[in-house]
Amino acid sequence: MNRRTVLAQLAAGVAVTAAPGLVRAQADRAITIVVPYAPAGTTDMLGRMLAQQMAPLLGRTMVVDNKPGAGSGIGAAFVARAPADGHTLLVATSTTLAINPWLYKKLAYEPQKDFAPIGLIGAVPLLVVVNPALPVKSIAELVTLAKSRPNGLSYGSAGNGSPHHLAVEMFKAATGAKLTHVPYKGSGPAVTDLLAGQLDLMFSDIPPAIQHVKAGKLRALAVTSARRQPALPEVPTIAESGAAGTRNFEAVAWQSLVAPAGTPRELVQKYADALGKVMAQPELRAKLESEGFEPAAAGMGPDRLAAYIRSETERWGQVIRSAGASVD
Repeated sequence: MNRRTVLAQLAAGVAVTAAPGLVRAQADRAITIVVPYAPAGTTDMLGRMLAQQMAPLLGRTMVVDNKPGAGSGIGAAFVARAPADGHTLLVATSTTLAINPWLYKKLAYEPQKDFAPIGLIGAVPLLVVVNPALPVKSIAELVTLAKSRPNGLSYGSAGNGSPHHLAVEMFKAATGAKLTHVPYKGSGPAVTDLLAGQLDLMFSDIPPAIQHVKAGKLRALAVTSARRQPALPEVPTIAESGAAGTRNFEAVAWQSLVAPAGTPRELVQKYADALGKVMAQPELRAKLESEGFEPAAAGMGPDRLAAYIRSETERWGQVIRSAGASVD
């Protein structure tokens, strides 16, 4: 069962008790959750899961509206211009809020001014995988080999400026490893070439790679999160590797829920409370964790999310400036 299937199941049916007055409130105007990506992806499934599970807690109908394009910029700009009346929310990712400001010379929205943070949904760690023909079995060996080869090693990503690309650039800066970027239009083609030996390694989402790891077609060296993942408990974190410069290494993509700036604080807090209750469900957390998704810890509400966005924006800015990445 892959992450898409798990999230689809969660969106289709959930154990949340309906709030009093739900029938009456369904006649009110619906709350729209804008997903700035195409349907069927991870962010879309998370948005649909939240709409399904938060609606009973809020006593309101919630619907999902996909507005993909421009690296999530089209959907983000739509919500930034929406009335601040609590009827329009955005599933904003690390790309939307922390990466795009550095990749685009002009954005149709201002990440830290146009939105009211509600809460963190969770994070998507990456898995460092290599073709089994590469003679390395640890991060330390990978760094040593990359430094020893005149042209270094090649790595694939889902595209220039993607979290996969930037995580490797962060890794290069931390370790001094010589790694050459080969961008693709999506993770799928990159994984295919890695399996075929056209690439040496990749920092991949866990779901597309885990089946190949378990089949022995790819070798997993580490995860990029701060802790090991239940989906692959035997795989260490990069920080555990002992390689120079990796002691505090962490690079994850993340998803959050935000509203237009100026949304009344009481509404923001109400949505934050509902989000927190949804993400605290043990069964839901276990299912998400089994697919390599890290549900947010309790208490990551509006104020902490705002601080997190600021710190992540600065951190990714340093990586992007160092890599010279741009999509303009």
